[in-house]
This record gives sequence, C-alpha cells and structure tokens, in this order.
Amino acid sequence: MRAVAARQQAELRGVERALVAARDRLTVLIARQRGATNALRKNLITAYATPDPDIVSVILTARGFADLLEKADFLKRIAKQNARIMDTARTSKVAVAEQTNRLAKTQVRQRKLAVELEHRRDKALAVQTALLRAQQERLASRASKSAQLRTIQQQLAALRKKLARTARNNIATNPGGQAQAPAGAPQAVQLVIAAGNAIAGLPYLYGGGHAGFKDTAYDCSGSISYALASAGLVNSPMASGPFMSWGEPGPGKWITTYSNPGHMFMVVAGWRFDTTALRSGGTRWTRSMRPTAGFVARHPPGL
Repeated sequence: MRAVAARQQAELRGVERALVAARDRLTVLIARQRGATNALRKNLITAYATPDPDIVSVILTARGFADLLEKADFLKRIAKQNARIMDTARTSKVAVAEQTNRLAKTQVRQRKLAVELEHRRDKALAVQTALLRAQQERLASRASKSAQLRTIQQQLAALRKKLARTARNNIATNPGGQAQAPAGAPQAVQLVIAAGNAIAGLPYLYGGGHAGFKDTAYDCSGSISYALASAGLVNSPMASGPFMSWGEPGPGKWITTYSNPGHMFMVVAGWRFDTTALRSGGTRWTRSMRPTAGFVARHPPGL
C-alpha cells in the first residue's frame, strides 16, 4: 500500500509540474495571439487611412528604373509581412485552443490523483483510529492497564492533531489578496481571510471542494469549508445543511456563517464571502451585505 501511495505521490508531483508548464505555455501563446491580432488591427486602420498605391501608380510616379524596382520591392515586402502576421494570428489561435484543451485534461488528471491520494490517506488514518479505539475500549475495563490506556489516549489525541494538520497542509493562503483583516484581528481571522483570498476568484462548481480541500473550483459551502479549515475550525469539507448546527448559535464578533439547506455565505470582519458575488465582481469577497432572512447564523466559539 505504501508503494502504491508513493507511486501516486510521484505521479501527482509530475502532473503538477506539467500543469504549471502548461499554464506558462498558454500564457505565452495568448500573448503571441494578442500581438498578432493587434498588428492586424493597426494594419487595417492604416490601410483605410492611407491606402497602398497600386502597381500602375507606382510605375507612373517612379523617377526611373531603379526607383521603380525599389518601390515594387517595398510593396512585395509589405505584402509578405502582412501574410506572415495573418499566418501567425491564425496558427496562434489554433495553438491557444489546443493548449487550453491540454491544460483542462491535465487539471482533471491532477484533481483525480489528489482525490485518490487524499482518500487513501483518510482510509489509513481511519483504520489506525479504529484500532486505537478498540484497544482503548479493551484497556478501559482493566484497572491494571491504566498506564497503557493513557498511552492509547495520548496516541488518539496526537492522531486527531495529525488529521487537522494534514487537512490544513492542503490549504493555500494569500495574505496580500483583496480582503484584508483589520489591525488587531485574531490570527484565526487573518488565516480565514488569507485562505479565502487564495480561492476568491476561482469559478463556481456544484460539489467543488467536497472531495478534498484542494480543488480547481468550489461551491458555496466548499469554499467556506476551505477558508475555515485554514484556521483549524473545520477538519473536512461540509455542506450547507450541517453548517446550520455547526459552532455556536447567533452572529459572532469576527466570523458568522449564514446557511440554509440550499445555500450559505460567510461574513468575516465586515467582508462577505459568497459565491453569488462572483457574478458582479469576479470574486467571492464583497463589502456589500445581503438579507439574512431564511438563513441560520452560527459562529466559531470565541470568534
């Protein structure tokens, strides 16, 4: 099992490197296509403003045979240059489409490998937890085994911390993003905002972010789970329904989640984190609030 996991981990690293290279290549191709398109646009404007002389005009205005050859050669060079620009625009457009398809396939492969590895890791930790709990139950009935029982309990506590730490390792943050925590905000609030910044502009996808924290698109509860996990406030992705009984009731001082069975959003230090905000500003963060009727307000303890 370890060999399989190691092989998948190596494959995932290779796919992630390929993903970065594909994105860089796509950026270069888009820049090339934009340059060719701009050149064609300028040539078209120039052609309307100052039309190229035809060959008859060139012959009539030439000041001799040498001048005629020079002007004819100039017209040929201009025609070749326009043909090259047109060819670059056409081929770069095809290359952008092909690279976009390759990038999409690589993203699908990367997501699949990440989910498989996360499921394998979760299963291994679940088995370990079950074995430790079974041993704890056996030792609890034997007074003479109290020392071993304490050891098992310590191992379980360490395993719970490991689960939380492993979950947080998949959370990227961006402390310099759009939303900023006010001065004096608790570290947990700063982490939640920084994690929200990291995915604020990613697209909406129903079920996105629920197979694992690391994803390429997120739905409402998936994105909020991601942000909260950065501060250890949740250990696994949650749907909007369970969030209705999560934490403590009512609005919090720093963080408040508003959820119902079909949708949820979150307010952190005056910023609303909501997938519906993507439609207007291209980011989940917004300073504008929305009605909360029909939503259950909850907050993490102490926040």
